[in-house]
Amino acid sequence: MSKKLLAGVSLAALSLIGAETAMAQQAGDLFVRARAIYVAPDESATTSIGGTVSIDNKVVPELDFTYFIADNIGLELIAATTKHNVVGVGTALGASADLGSAWLLPPTLSLQYHLPMSNGEAFKPYIGAGINYTFFYSEKEAGGAITDFNLKDSVGFSLQAGMDFEIAENTFFNVDVKKLFLSTDAEINGGTVTADVKIDPWIIGAGIGRKF
Repeated sequence: MSKKLLAGVSLAALSLIGAETAMAQQAGDLFVRARAIYVAPDESATTSIGGTVSIDNKVVPELDFTYFIADNIGLELIAATTKHNVVGVGTALGASADLGSAWLLPPTLSLQYHLPMSNGEAFKPYIGAGINYTFFYSEKEAGGAITDFNLKDSVGFSLQAGMDFEIAENTFFNVDVKKLFLSTDAEINGGTVTADVKIDPWIIGAGIGRKF
């Protein structure tokens, strides 16, 4: 009787271990997510004509990939682009003056730690930190007194927290929050006006992912 009981307990333990391993994020796993993101700049600026700048918020689609280089350790790359309008506030140009617009392409590579979860838990949180390189393109001046508007590409850093929640086998709902520490140098009218602009956006996203 004791041998049968011991054998039964051993089989149950092995089953739990196997199930827990299957639930874990393992080396070689690939997560692909499609999210909608809300990009909210936390902007400030020092300009050669006084005042500061205001940059509008945007909602855009985003695609990201997380490859696990070790159990519970992933590398995430995000791909999204946004167009933002820039307004000078309290400058020599007036209380509020349109300066121009620009598209931002900020590929961000993050190293993530996914918390190991107990068997059967669908809620899987993670944290991360990374590096960002932002390309500014298709800059367009506002017109009138603004005849030229340029932003310099720059390197920044990011912090991140999020969670995956399994809704079906290999399918999950994702919520993610990033803070990018991003600055750029702006030149207006061929350098007649210059500005050191901190954009520092919050990026809040939600979407659906698949594990491969």
